[in-house]
Amino acid sequence: MNVKPIKTTQILFAITAGALLAASCGKNKPTPAEPFEAVYAAFGTSVPLEPPFSYESQAPAYFQKDNRGGVAIDDKKATLGRVLFYDKALSDNRTTACGSCHQQAFAFSDTAQRSVGLNGGLTGRHSMRLVNNRFAVEQKMFWDERAIDLEAQVVQPIQDHIEMGFSGTNGQPGVSELVTRLQNLAYYRELFAWVYDGDSTVTLGKMGEALTDFVNSIESFDAKFDDGYTNQAALLQPFSNFSPQENQGKALFLAPPNLDINGLRIGGGAGCAACHQPPEFDMDPNSGNNGVDHVAGVPASPDFTNTRSPSLRDVIGPNGQPNGPMMHTGDFIEFQTVIEHYNEVIPDVNNNTLDLRLRRGNNGIQLELSANERAALEAFVKTLTGSTVYTDERWSSPF
Repeated sequence: MNVKPIKTTQILFAITAGALLAASCGKNKPTPAEPFEAVYAAFGTSVPLEPPFSYESQAPAYFQKDNRGGVAIDDKKATLGRVLFYDKALSDNRTTACGSCHQQAFAFSDTAQRSVGLNGGLTGRHSMRLVNNRFAVEQKMFWDERAIDLEAQVVQPIQDHIEMGFSGTNGQPGVSELVTRLQNLAYYRELFAWVYDGDSTVTLGKMGEALTDFVNSIESFDAKFDDGYTNQAALLQPFSNFSPQENQGKALFLAPPNLDINGLRIGGGAGCAACHQPPEFDMDPNSGNNGVDHVAGVPASPDFTNTRSPSLRDVIGPNGQPNGPMMHTGDFIEFQTVIEHYNEVIPDVNNNTLDLRLRRGNNGIQLELSANERAALEAFVKTLTGSTVYTDERWSSPF
C-alpha cells in the first residue's frame, strides 16, 4: 500500500488549529475566584489570613489568673474582631468605631474627658483602658460593673443610643439592621466563612465572640516592673533595675497604712495594692466606690455606683504623661491629682458604697503623704508602662 507523505503545511495547520481550539476553550473556562478576594481588596496585606497573626499570649509565668481558663485566643476570631473593632460601619452613620474611643496610642483609652458618639453626643463616662482584661481578677465590665463579663460588654456600645447608635429606640435602627449591613459587605462574608467553617452568616453573637477574643489579646507585659519582677521574684524586696525613688514608691504602694481611729496615717505605706493588686494591678472585685462620687460632667449630681477601674498598667504613657484623663468622670488630668485624692478622702455623707478601706467611721482616710512620697509613688507607677502595646500591628487599625 502506498502511503502519501504528510506535507509540512498540513502539520503546521494542525498545530495552529489545536492551539486556537485550546485558546478558545480557555476563554470559555471561568477563572476561579480568589478565596479572600474582597478581604484583600479592602485591606491589602494589613489583614493577613494565610496564616493570620498569632495572638498567643506572652504573659509571664508569674501571672496566675486567666479569665479564659487556659483556652488560647483563636487567631481567626481575633483577626475578625480586629476588623470589627476598627470598622466605622458598626455605627449607624458610619462615623464611629470601637477604636474611636479606645485608641491604641493611649493604651486603648481616649484623651477626651468623655468620648464623642456618632451624632456629637458625649458618652456617660470616660472611656476605660483596655489592657490585660484577660488577666483581671475582676471580670465584670464597665465602671459600674453592669456587664457580667467582657463578652457581655463588647456588644453594648454598638447598641447604645449615643455611642454607636443601633439602639432600636427613638428612631434609631436596631441591631438587626446592622447585621444586614455587615452581611451585605463582601469582606465580612469571606471573614465570617473563614472563621466559622464556611458559614458566612453574620450574627451579633459571633461578633461578640470575635470582639472578645481581640480585646482579650491586648496585653502589656514589657514594662520595667516586669523586668524587675522576673529577676527578683520577691515582690517586697528592692528591684535591682529600679532607682531608689522607684523602689521607695513600690514599697509605699505595697505596704498598708497604719491608721489611728480617726483615719490618720501614723505609719506604714499608702496601701494602694489593697485595691490595685499586683502583678496585674487590676481592681479587687470587692472594692467599693473610690470617693469620686458624681456624674461625669455634672459635679452637683451624685453617682455612687462606680466601683471598678482598669488596670494601673499603662495608666501613664511612654512619654511620661497619663494616657488621657483618669477616673470615670475624666476629671483628673495629672497623676499627682489622683494621689492627692487618696491622700485625703472626704466622704459624702450619703455615699454608703464608699470602700471601707478609704474610711474610718465617718472619717475619710488621711494619708498625709509628703511631697517626696507622692513623687515616689508616681515614679513607681511609671514602671508599669510597656511599649509594644502602643505599636503592635496585631492591635492596630487595618483601615
